[in-house]
Amino acid sequence: MMLVRINMRSALVALCVGVLLLTLFWSRCGELSHRPSSVLSNALSDRGGGEEIECLINGEYSVACRRDRDQVYLPFSFIQKYFEVYGKITSTDGVDRFEWSHSYSKIYHPKKKYDPRGTFTTFENYNVEVRERVKCISGIEGVPVSTQWEPRGFYYATQIAQFGLAHYSKNITEPEPRVRIMDDGEKVLGNWIVSKDATISREYDSELKANVLKFSTSELASSQVWLKVNITQDFVLSLNIMFKPNSSLTVVLQNKDKKETVYLHYVTSNQLIYAQDDHIYYGIGTETRWRRITRDLIIDMQKGWALQDRPKLKSPRNKFKISGLVVSGRGAVAGVRVSTSEHTAHFFAAAGWLVRAQRARGGWPVPARRHVAPGAADLRPGWHSAMSQGHGISVLARAYYRSGDSTYLRAAQRALLLLDVPSHAGGVKALWMDKYVWYEEYPTTPPLFVLNGFIYTLLGLYDLHVIEGENSISLAKKMFDDGMTSLKTLLPLFDTGSGSFYDLRHFTLGISPNLARWDYHATHVNQLYLLAGLDPDPILINTARRWEGYMQGKRAAHN
Repeated sequence: MMLVRINMRSALVALCVGVLLLTLFWSRCGELSHRPSSVLSNALSDRGGGEEIECLINGEYSVACRRDRDQVYLPFSFIQKYFEVYGKITSTDGVDRFEWSHSYSKIYHPKKKYDPRGTFTTFENYNVEVRERVKCISGIEGVPVSTQWEPRGFYYATQIAQFGLAHYSKNITEPEPRVRIMDDGEKVLGNWIVSKDATISREYDSELKANVLKFSTSELASSQVWLKVNITQDFVLSLNIMFKPNSSLTVVLQNKDKKETVYLHYVTSNQLIYAQDDHIYYGIGTETRWRRITRDLIIDMQKGWALQDRPKLKSPRNKFKISGLVVSGRGAVAGVRVSTSEHTAHFFAAAGWLVRAQRARGGWPVPARRHVAPGAADLRPGWHSAMSQGHGISVLARAYYRSGDSTYLRAAQRALLLLDVPSHAGGVKALWMDKYVWYEEYPTTPPLFVLNGFIYTLLGLYDLHVIEGENSISLAKKMFDDGMTSLKTLLPLFDTGSGSFYDLRHFTLGISPNLARWDYHATHVNQLYLLAGLDPDPILINTARRWEGYMQGKRAAHN
């Protein structure tokens, strides 16, 4: 009898506990049903993440997922690749959250009408010299050397013009650089240390109209003239040099944390770049004449490391200091200084190269073979690009505006010539339906109709027209107007309903479409917003807004 009472009592207690748990469970479920999905996810996590379930994808392969009743949770690593979306876990005030984005690029809405005298689109955000496909900045020309289609490196007008336009734009948007004079021959005289078998003297140079430091050392490695310094933060070195053969300038950089020393040697040689261990060599040419060189020392160091495949490509500037300058051989230096930036010098280096390298037909041939698309013949070395022409015009027009030197204006006007030469005749001009002109970034046969390069060419034409005089009737104005008519006519063909096409190869070659990556799609949107400020036709602004919506996951309506 006692045993029966105990069992009855136990059963009653168990029943009460069960009712209590059931009440709490349903109360919890009702509470969760009114909470956002993030809370549901937390609840799932609290209960151990649910049970594992196999997700069969299109009947082709499986992915391990988690199930919580009627909800199935797929790993984001799968979603990211499958849908090409992006996300990351962030932490704010100790609270983690997951940030989802449909694209990885940014749209810049113009704050005012585009002005060719001002920044070039959004190029103040560009850092051309840090790109992996830039081998180095030439010690002779002061412009980038591209490895885009040729690993040995070549001068690519598009890249050089972008380098110039980026520095022109930064010169407008950034504050005045900090400048430190190391030796100007007058007010600031460097305390140069001279070895026993070396000599220095200070003399007035009539060409520079300034006092210069002349030096001479013997062939011994220990023979040198050395300026000891301790400079941090400012790593853009500028100076006038006139070196005799077998002379050099060495800049000594030190890592403040690792006590590592790097030697940048600027030598009288035509070799582009050479590196061995912590010694990096740049050829600065062999001409015995005065010229000013401007070097970003950190970029020069990084490119030397990249040449050796060393994992130090992104060493921060605040880890280094300039500890010395060494000159050897025979020659002279003047106007030695370091600064945070020298944007104007870099810009005019690009403009000067464009003038010197321009051919008689007004173009800048690309000395590399280029395979663009299946079904289109390769572009053989010596081909031209409308984007190079357009970017080059944008640089030269601004150089003329800043300097007043008509040499730049004439070069910009000559660059128009190839835009009116058909692609099959060595130019860059194509026609859509034998009616609408298109300036080809890649002048293939059949044509591809690349969108972003075409719009950049239009901007070059607009830049030249404005700099020439907005009220003038010029060839640049006519070419711009013809191109805008083509753009507004063909623009709907580039709309995918969820993004944009990079080109129209699916029409002209009859092959699979070439979808624009998000960074190129963002370029399309930024370009259209800019053009919408120049042309009131609603197709420009409406397309820009719709395409921006695609970057936020919006889609065209279906039937």
